[in-house]
Amino acid sequence: MRSFHFPGRSPVYGRRAMCATSHPAGSLTAIEILKAGGNAVDAAIATAAVLAVVECPMTGIGGDCFAMVAKPGKKLIALNAAGRAPKAATAAWYAKKGIKRIETTSVHAVTVPGAVDGWCRLLEDHGSMPLDRLLAPAIELAGRGFVVAPRVSVDWRRAVRKLTGAGAKKNLLKSGRPPEAGEVMRFPALAATLQRIAKDGRDGFYRGPVAKDMVAELEALGGLHTLDDFAAQASSASYVEPISVAYRGLEIKELPPSNQGIVALIMLKMLARLGKPASDPVSPERYHVLMEAARLAYAMRDIFVADPDKADVPVEHMLDDKVIEGLVARIDRKKRTPKLGPIPRPAGSDTVYFAIVDEKGMAVSFINSLYGDFGTGIVTAKTGVTFHNRGEGFVLDTGHPNCIAPRKRPLHTLVPAMAMRNGEAAMAFGVMGAHFQPIGHVYVMSNVADYGMDPQEAIDCPRAFYEGEDVVVEESVPAATIAGLKALGHRVRQRELPWGGAQIVAIDRDNGVLIGASDGRKDGLALGY
Repeated sequence: MRSFHFPGRSPVYGRRAMCATSHPAGSLTAIEILKAGGNAVDAAIATAAVLAVVECPMTGIGGDCFAMVAKPGKKLIALNAAGRAPKAATAAWYAKKGIKRIETTSVHAVTVPGAVDGWCRLLEDHGSMPLDRLLAPAIELAGRGFVVAPRVSVDWRRAVRKLTGAGAKKNLLKSGRPPEAGEVMRFPALAATLQRIAKDGRDGFYRGPVAKDMVAELEALGGLHTLDDFAAQASSASYVEPISVAYRGLEIKELPPSNQGIVALIMLKMLARLGKPASDPVSPERYHVLMEAARLAYAMRDIFVADPDKADVPVEHMLDDKVIEGLVARIDRKKRTPKLGPIPRPAGSDTVYFAIVDEKGMAVSFINSLYGDFGTGIVTAKTGVTFHNRGEGFVLDTGHPNCIAPRKRPLHTLVPAMAMRNGEAAMAFGVMGAHFQPIGHVYVMSNVADYGMDPQEAIDCPRAFYEGEDVVVEESVPAATIAGLKALGHRVRQRELPWGGAQIVAIDRDNGVLIGASDGRKDGLALGY
């Protein structure tokens, strides 16, 4: 238990239901839906819509979503609602235009948004309330206004360079500037779009006036998107078979590729093979091992992860015990290895996350994102939709499995997760933060399983991650740890903002209670009853 002499957070306990989100309005919405008789899926959809308004730099209806749903006594459900590239998007087209890579703010970084289709699919199959009821809180906040939270204002200000188009200026700036914390913002255009979705479901987004406006905006910027591309995305969300590894008595479940969740599983298998971890969770030895394992696991991702509908993705090879053993053998515990060597190949070949558990024990792990802050920065003037930049996840090398192709999904950074014990959900968790997310999962699981931390402690523990040749640390990493990392051969620098933002709802079946934890790196909180 933490010392109450120092600032910090305690875990939140409840007996009937619990949520943890990155914004107070999201948490309040989830609890209100649950108390009104909705289930965890209902609450998740309402929360995702609210966060698309109040945490607009991170998420929106112009993005994608993924989810895991654990029902007591039932098989774990995993949903992939990633958007697809336009039908006309081919590597040959980009080569002819002289485009070498897909840039963040380019119209070509826009894949058809999948989030609304994902919401509708989950609601149809597992929800209990009508869509108009679930979108009502978001519509009210967008139309009548919401107060800008402190962390949201920072993200808004940092990404304002993207907001140069007419639609962005009209919908996302206040008298030509980003809003400050405590100011009220209103999104009347987005409110009207949400109202249309509430009335017509996915057709309110993928067909009709909203779709026509989105396609017109993208076409005007040189995009390849058509109304047929948007219509094809409706009902494209699909259920997929989760992948998993065992770690210290838990079964860690992730979504399969084109999702990057497999990176977390590779790292956890490597840590298990490495044996007993460093005794101090903030020691240079621990961070050193994590960084070396991450460099190898992410290299595996960059070579192999792609849309399995369009490419052969060797999942079994990536998690093979002998492959993992070979990777582990490259890690020197006493110094950084500058070149970790080639990745073994098989023979023949910015974001919001939240967790909710309802009164019947249904657990939902949910993530919805625009990828970069405000995605591409492209916003429709009439409908107020901000487009994500997921297409940046593609490569343009025709020999790579993740090369762009018609109606293909890119490598995706969104990774909700679920930890199971004895076949039942033990913890719904996730860590927002683009490429950081898989190692964020590893931090959480290792903090809980290796160091006995409670969920809030597991979130609060200082983080580091690598960027290029550097280890980039948060301000909370002790000076002695930084010195130790440098002595092990790492080049270390400090990050301006902290790494990611985690949310956890854990299920304590022995005591019959739920435990919520929310990351202080964001504005949110856990709430339960």
